[in-house]
This record gives sequence, C-alpha cells and structure tokens, in this order.
Amino acid sequence: MNDRTAPPERRLDRRIPLGCSASILLRSGEVVPAECVELSVSGMTLRAAYVPGQQEVIEVAVASPSDRVDRPPLVTKLQVKRCHALGDGRYEIGGAIVRVVG
Repeated sequence: MNDRTAPPERRLDRRIPLGCSASILLRSGEVVPAECVELSVSGMTLRAAYVPGQQEVIEVAVASPSDRVDRPPLVTKLQVKRCHALGDGRYEIGGAIVRVVG
C-alpha cells in the first residue's frame, strides 16, 4: 500500500561524492574547518571536529572541488539531521539544505 501523505524520501536525490574543503561558520564568528564528502540538491555530508545540536542550523561554505576553477564557495544554511563520531576526533554531520546563501 502506498501512503500518499508521507513526504518524499529526500535520500533518493542523486548524491555526488566531493571530498573538497569546507568551513562551518559559527554565529560566534569562529570558523571550523571541514570536508564536504557528499552533496545533493537537498543536503550534504560533512566531516569536522564539531558536534552540532540535533536540528541545529549551521552555515556552511563549500569550496570549489577543483583548484583549476576560480569560483566563489557555495554557502548554505544546513539543518543537522544526524551526527556520529568517526573515532579520530572528527564527526560525520548529515543535514538538509534549508537555504542557499550564495
């Protein structure tokens, strides 16, 4: 039986592995270095030495995946959906893009 009232599964969006540098821009002005490991139309996965709160909205700047292309970073507001420890002092953060800033 198909439940038509359920929201669409966002994880079905095509995910592109990136492995490029990113930054988490905190409200305090602190910048936390990160790595963007996956990007899709609706979300992204980051690795960083930062533990966000559940449902926290963070600002993330993702650098261009190529050194040969001089492009400004993709800046988004990301709502945290999951976070788990990787065991090396870093955490994998998955979230939904709620707004593209620039």
